[in-house]
Amino acid sequence: MKLQRLLSLVRKAVDDYQLIDENDRIAVGVSGGKDSLALLCALKNLQRFYSKPFSLCAITVDLGFGNQDFNAIQTFCEQLSIPYKILPTDVAQIVFETRKESNPCSLCAKLRKGALNTAAKEMGCNKIAYAHHRDDIIETMLLSLIYEGRFYTFAPKIWLDRMELTVIRPLMYVTEAEVIGFKNKYSLPVCKNPCPADGKTKREYVKSLLKTLNLENPGVKERFFHAILTGNIPGWSVRD
Repeated sequence: MKLQRLLSLVRKAVDDYQLIDENDRIAVGVSGGKDSLALLCALKNLQRFYSKPFSLCAITVDLGFGNQDFNAIQTFCEQLSIPYKILPTDVAQIVFETRKESNPCSLCAKLRKGALNTAAKEMGCNKIAYAHHRDDIIETMLLSLIYEGRFYTFAPKIWLDRMELTVIRPLMYVTEAEVIGFKNKYSLPVCKNPCPADGKTKREYVKSLLKTLNLENPGVKERFFHAILTGNIPGWSVRD
């Protein structure tokens, strides 16, 4: 996928759901994966011509596995002229050693987001951008249906009362396949996920299930996403 296509989809999301306001300071959560690096590129390029001026910074939460090198991401952010902060944490120790969680993803995500949101506030940000793409949104909907019995997925924009931060998801119209294409075309410096639970989660099961469903029923992903857009899920049904 070319940058022009990525920018078109991100701008559509920003305009449809009014994700960016004038003089926003937006923190981008950068895990080192393809999604967050693509989001960083998109927002930096959008910043150059968007009618509402906004500023950016990037934050990486180091989970404490001890074997991740973020130097390439540091260099990448310097090339984009985006301030970059690496936040050391002991999340890995808490989740895998202290708590010894059998289902570690929920606690890890909670601790990671808490650290990320706190760092964003400390850097003077009023918004934080998560790199969830369209496939993530559909998979979350299926997870909710299968394991919770409700039709739900996270919204394009959410206000966090306790943190006084707005979470935005500018990649909401971008498919994972398009992100992979963008990563390959522009040689993004992806940092491998060291988590021992990677590839062994309920989300991975649902990702595989969705792939099978789409192969057997071509277009099912598009129909699922249409159902989300029109299904009266909080934060989705009303667009200004």
